[in-house]
Amino acid sequence: MAKKQKKFRPKARLPRGFVDRSPADIRATDRMVAKIRDVYERYGFDPVETPFLEYTDGLGKFLPDTDRPNAGVFSLRDDDEQWMSLRYDLTAPLARHVAQNINTITMPYRTYRQGWVFRNEKPGPGRFRQFMQFDADIVGAPGVAADAEMAMMMADTMEALGIARGDYVIRVNNRKVLDGVLEAIGVEDDAQKLTILRAIDKLDKFGIEGVKLLLGEGRRDESGDFTEGAGLASIQIDMLVKLIGDKTKPYNRQEFLDHLDYVFKSSDLASEGAAEIGDLINKVQECGYSPIQVIADPSCVRGLEYYTGMVYEAELTFDVTNEKGVKVRFGSVGGGGRYDGLVQRFTGQPVPATGFSIGVSRLLTALKNLGKLDDTEMPGPVVVCVMDRDQVGAYQKMVAELRAAGIRAEMYQGNPKNLGKQLQYADRRNSPAAIIQGSDERERGVVQIKDLHEGKKAAAAIADNATWKSERPGQFEVSRDQLVQAVSGLPAVGKWLDRAP
Repeated sequence: MAKKQKKFRPKARLPRGFVDRSPADIRATDRMVAKIRDVYERYGFDPVETPFLEYTDGLGKFLPDTDRPNAGVFSLRDDDEQWMSLRYDLTAPLARHVAQNINTITMPYRTYRQGWVFRNEKPGPGRFRQFMQFDADIVGAPGVAADAEMAMMMADTMEALGIARGDYVIRVNNRKVLDGVLEAIGVEDDAQKLTILRAIDKLDKFGIEGVKLLLGEGRRDESGDFTEGAGLASIQIDMLVKLIGDKTKPYNRQEFLDHLDYVFKSSDLASEGAAEIGDLINKVQECGYSPIQVIADPSCVRGLEYYTGMVYEAELTFDVTNEKGVKVRFGSVGGGGRYDGLVQRFTGQPVPATGFSIGVSRLLTALKNLGKLDDTEMPGPVVVCVMDRDQVGAYQKMVAELRAAGIRAEMYQGNPKNLGKQLQYADRRNSPAAIIQGSDERERGVVQIKDLHEGKKAAAAIADNATWKSERPGQFEVSRDQLVQAVSGLPAVGKWLDRAP
């Protein structure tokens, strides 16, 4: 007789680099995002939504030049054999959306988007393969004024979230400056330029010595993984290190120009970029923003290759303790810049655009560190206990009345034999109250309301079980037609009804 084959049971496990989200995290994110959205709306931006999947060639950086494009993106084939990929960011899909609808979109197009993005990269502490971004962009506005609006909106967003002035800074720079410097030191290869950009963008993470390694032969991390460097000569590295400067020092326009004087006198492109930075700083200060809110910083470069002009970054300047127990600056929570060539990839015509992206999860962590996160736990639903199986309809009617009044409520769906188990369930659900109506209460036209939150406080002062049973702390009786009014008056319920929109 053949041996019976063991039934396959898949192992319950998360893919590396992905996380499950708790109710508290989801609700805290929703409240934070609502504040960000309010700022964007005040600036005249409207929402738009693009799908998770885009054709891979439309993402720009990830062209399907291999059998399976998987360097940085998650990909699959469509039924017509075209490669599609999960979006890497929200900017490339916006460029596709604008190009596809360019004859119907009103320019300048002011839009914001919130959504998940996906990176097929090595996960690590605090580095996930799926994370949420919240972007705002102006498409069709070529001037520095649009970039200045982005910098001001980033500052307003930080303060709307309760981040005090002095705990954040908006750093601005211009890719034209860096391009001019690279031109002056003899760097012409586009791939090498991108490696240099990414190396400088790691300044916060690796420090100046780590950046120098990435600009040179490369850097090996603690796990033994090696990152190929840009291969610059020592004299070229020295010039770029001078460009980066001291990140802890705020730069005004003249200091910024003096800092770059050694190289950009011979570069019209760098001079043009520096002038645009000065123009932006002047504009935001004319609008009342202080030099500690928006500053020029030559080390702000951003790691993506599609930026063509101004770049900016929102950095939190307070200290946190990292996983090694060392105090470090919290660092960047968002950034962006001008990308005048991205829509042009589709249309063939230049379409100016500028925007920035907030890392939602990272910003949420920052607010938690600052004690600004509204993580008050929402109470569970009011639980209507089931005392008699033949009265389920009557219990469901109570639930419906509570819900109609805006109160979270549910009828107990487990085995109704034991009232104690039902109350235990309600307690585990963090329910503010349990509703009890047996045959005796029904005949008298009343219900028992057990205030579970206040009852716990009262019970703590009772020393013996007999007293607790006789006094039934937190429990009271009301007429059936007063159910909704009585539950609404419970402190834990009333607090959340007041918060409802």
